[in-house]
Amino acid sequence: MSGHDVLVLGGAGVDTTVYVPELPLPYRDTYQVPPVTDRIGNTGAGVALGCHALGLGVAFADLIGDDPQGALIRHALRDVDCRWGTAVAGTRRSVLLVGPDGRRTSFYDAKATPGELMPRQLYADVRTPHVHLSIMDFCRHLIPEFDGVPLSTDLHDWDGAAGYQKDFAYGCDLVFLSAAALSDPIAVMRDIIARGRAHTVVCTRGADGCLVLTREAETREAESRAGKACAGEGGTRAGEGETYPREGGTRVGEVRAFPAAPLPGPVADSNGAGDAFVSGFLYGSLRGEPLERCVRLGAIAGAHACTVTGTHESPITEPLLLARAAG
Repeated sequence: MSGHDVLVLGGAGVDTTVYVPELPLPYRDTYQVPPVTDRIGNTGAGVALGCHALGLGVAFADLIGDDPQGALIRHALRDVDCRWGTAVAGTRRSVLLVGPDGRRTSFYDAKATPGELMPRQLYADVRTPHVHLSIMDFCRHLIPEFDGVPLSTDLHDWDGAAGYQKDFAYGCDLVFLSAAALSDPIAVMRDIIARGRAHTVVCTRGADGCLVLTREAETREAESRAGKACAGEGGTRAGEGETYPREGGTRVGEVRAFPAAPLPGPVADSNGAGDAFVSGFLYGSLRGEPLERCVRLGAIAGAHACTVTGTHESPITEPLLLARAAG
């Protein structure tokens, strides 16, 4: 089947959102809160809906439960070309506590079943120039199937050491991750380039923007370090003794820093901002835009997500994204 720009595999779930007066939430037996809402959530659904809103042709395949949460997901993704298999343990769920400033704490129930695999017939007929893999366990086994097809993934709050994410970190061409759990983001980004197949690593830092490292840039820097060592000028190992580059593309060890986009309104809810960033970046990449433009589009989409309630219910549209990018 043709007509798809991107195939998204795995990662749909339901978010139960609770708006709380503060985070962290002090212990109390009972809190009165605004209406508690079940919404479409999780990363794969966010990327699929975000890319669809931007006019990309999207196919989405996942395993979900034959339960009310699965029915909610099917309805929320009804306008996307979806292929569903049955998750034995039921549909993934998250409970999100969201504070007044939009920050959140997530309680994630993966509903994982050891050894569960995604049937190949769900996606085998999709011909697409790009595949985005959510970090579901059943997706790691799919990486070898897409030899020659560009793969992207989002490692989320990986600490750079846990084994679960490594297949995705080293097996994909475009890797996104958050700096939230990283003591040395630059070292982790360089490790992903050095040990894997990635041509680009993007590390998001919330309001501080993002860091970007490309294989070409890292190769140039490695050659420069080697040349200095041969000339007796010394040097440092990757990530040691380095500071972040200043914003605006100034380089330190060829890692580039980019600012966040201004928020177009008051913060409502930061849920889904990372998936929105990925969607905007992929939109630019699949449209042949240069790296700097892809980062800007991702940042604008992520900023938009912070100003709307819910996780993935109101993604930025293509006309609005382009208008804000031109402003």
